Amino acid sequence: MEALTLTTPALLFSAVSLILLAYTNRFLGYAALVRQLYEKLKANPDQVLLDQIINLRKRLYLIKNMQLLGVASLMFCVLSMFLIYVEVFEPAAYAFGLGLLLLIISLLLSGWEIKISVRALDLHLNDMEHFKDNK
Repeated sequence: MEALTLTTPALLFSAVSLILLAYTNRFLGYAALVRQLYEKLKANPDQVLLDQIINLRKRLYLIKNMQLLGVASLMFCVLSMFLIYVEVFEPAAYAFGLGLLLLIISLLLSGWEIKISVRALDLHLNDMEHFKDNK
């Protein structure tokens, strides 16, 4: 097995940072959408809006967990680098492995969140098709 060096966990820094930035942008987009849906629901409650809100709640929960797992992944990479620096190699390898595992889980949740987001767009598309058919 190849020795773990400081550069190995450091490679993940840019990747995890970009992923966290993407997650944050999605979260900010959803926050704006929540505010819009709230105003629309107050003005005119209907089932499509309620379905969107249910869908959005799931997506926000997933993004929160994606972000937490991404941060934890980054923390374990930093811990791994520290352990390599103080020459405690076996725990460093385990910390790095755990960081990778957390990143994988975060990415899987991201895929799940994308699937749910597509369902939300389908709700809009179905509503538009229904609107078109009624004209």
